[in-house]
Amino acid sequence: MRIAALIVAAGRGNRAKSDVPKQYLQLGADTVLSRTIAAFSNHPGITRILPVIHADDADLYSASAPHTAAKLAPPVVGGASRQASVHAGLAALAAETPDIVLIHDAARPFIDHPVIDRVIAALASHSGAIPALAVADTLKRERPGGLIAGTVPRAGLWLAQTPQGFRFTDILAAHDRAAHSGLDQFTDDASIAEWAGLSVALVEGAPANIKITTAADVDAARRKIETETVMEPRIGTGFDVHRFAAGSSVWLCGVEIPHTHKLEGHSDADVALHALTDALLGTLGDGDIGQHFPPSDPQWKGAASHLFLEDAVRRLRHRGGRIVNVDVTILAEAPRIGPHRTAMQARVAAILGIAPDRVGVKATTTEELGAVGRREGIVAMASALVLLPFTAGST
Repeated sequence: MRIAALIVAAGRGNRAKSDVPKQYLQLGADTVLSRTIAAFSNHPGITRILPVIHADDADLYSASAPHTAAKLAPPVVGGASRQASVHAGLAALAAETPDIVLIHDAARPFIDHPVIDRVIAALASHSGAIPALAVADTLKRERPGGLIAGTVPRAGLWLAQTPQGFRFTDILAAHDRAAHSGLDQFTDDASIAEWAGLSVALVEGAPANIKITTAADVDAARRKIETETVMEPRIGTGFDVHRFAAGSSVWLCGVEIPHTHKLEGHSDADVALHALTDALLGTLGDGDIGQHFPPSDPQWKGAASHLFLEDAVRRLRHRGGRIVNVDVTILAEAPRIGPHRTAMQARVAAILGIAPDRVGVKATTTEELGAVGRREGIVAMASALVLLPFTAGST
C-alpha cells in the first residue's frame, strides 16, 4: 500500500511572535518542521512525504529540511489559505496516486507512530479518519462584553488533531469540488470530507500532539525537548600563540588593552578568543578555526575575532548543545591582565550567551623563560565544557 504524508508548512504563524514562521523555529537540535518530517520519515508504512511551503520560504526550508530522507519529495508552493495549500499538495501527488494520504500540520512536531497507525487502520473501513481528543472541560458560550451566554453540552464533542487521513482519490475529488464551487471556509480537511459526504471516523489522538501556535507554545515545546533529551558532557581544549608587532594595543578576550605593541595576525589576532573558539569546536569534533576561517581568505583580514567565536556557538546550538563553562589562561609578561579581567569575563559571557561566573579568565607569566618570557608574543590556552544531546552510536 502506498501511503503519502502531506506536510502543510505554508502558514505564517504570526501568533508565535517570532522572526521566522513557527515551523522553522529551533527545537533543540532540530526545527519544528524537521522534527515533523522525521516522525513520518521514520514510520515504516509511509512511502512518500511531500511538504507544502510558502513561496517566500525556499531558503528557510532548504536550511531546515532533512535532505537525506529518502522518502522526501521536493516541496511544492502552497496557496493563500490552508485549504488552498492542501489542494496544491494533493494536485502534486496526483501523478503518483497514492492509496492513502495523511495530511498533517507542520506545527505538530510531537506526532507519534501509534496515532499514525490508528488513523491508517481506520481507513480500511472508512473514507477518512482523524485523531481527536474528547472534550473534558466545561464549555461556555460568550456574549458581547465578555460575559457568559450559556453552557455548551460537551457530550459528543471532540478536539480535532492531525494527521487527518483519507483515501487519496476521495479527498482529492472533495477538494476539487470545493475549489470549483468557490468554497474556502473549511478549517480542516475533515470538514471538506464531511461536506462532500464522506464517512470520517474518529480515532484516539494524543495529548502530546499539540499544535504550536503561540509564543507560550514554543516555550513549552522547548522545555519538553530539554526534559526528554539525554545530554552528555563534552570537553574541548584550544591553544594559540601570536607574536608581537609594531602597534599600540592588543585584543584579548574581545577587549582592547593599551600596550607597547600589537599582536600580529590575519584577523585582530585575539589569541584568547582564538583558543576558546578551538575549544568549542573541539567539543563538536568540528575541525579548528583555521579550517573554517582560513588565513588565506582575504575576507577575514583584520576581522574581529568575536565573529569566529560566535560561529562556533551557532554550530553548538544547531546541534542542540549548551555551554556549561569555559576557562581561558593567558601566558604573557605584559600587558597586565588583572585590571581588565572583569571586562574580559563580561565580554566572553556576552558572546557565549552565558553568565559571567561561568567564564574563567586567568593570567600568568613564564618567569621570563622562553619566547613569552622574552616578550616576543602571547600564548593562550582554553577549555570548554558543553552538554550535547546523546545520540545512539556516539559511544
